[in-house]
Amino acid sequence: MVKGPHKTVQYRRDREGKTDYHYRRRMLKSGKPRLIARISLKHVRTQVADPDPEGDEILASAFSKELSELGWKANTSNTSSAYLVGLLCGYRALEVGVKECVLDIDKFVASPQAKIFAVLKGALDAGLSISHDEDVLPSEERIRGEHISNYAEDLEGEKYESQFSNYLENDLEPEDLPEHFKEVKEAIQTQCGV
Repeated sequence: MVKGPHKTVQYRRDREGKTDYHYRRRMLKSGKPRLIARISLKHVRTQVADPDPEGDEILASAFSKELSELGWKANTSNTSSAYLVGLLCGYRALEVGVKECVLDIDKFVASPQAKIFAVLKGALDAGLSISHDEDVLPSEERIRGEHISNYAEDLEGEKYESQFSNYLENDLEPEDLPEHFKEVKEAIQTQCGV
């Protein structure tokens, strides 16, 4: 008979810091599909997944690279693009019959008005029902990119050109971002038949 302390080995993804299994179990107990939001330095990805013992079934998804097909010329990982990706994913989820979700941000440390909540706001505006606190959602001005536009108006010369070189390469003046956002939002709504 073996005596002494017993050590439990954690799951590999838990050891690597990739998955919080306690958090995941609480979400799965709800029985609702998950709105999975992932933000990287260059892109935003959202998926609506239905849990299954064999593996999650992806019901709808959207990726920030898709926005360029709808005319998006700005950065693909800013607050405005995060909102548009959430909106697009929300409309696609509604098309396949999903009406209610829970937000899955996994190990993302959330703070109010973060990009991850811009994805949530987009999905809510599409018509999905997701439990949330109104205080965490970004303001409408921030979602439209007015903070970027105001910052661009304060800069000039080399600093302006280096800070917004990607915008200028894509023939988009950063001051015009709120209007450009409105055009792309309307294109998404037209594509999704809203």
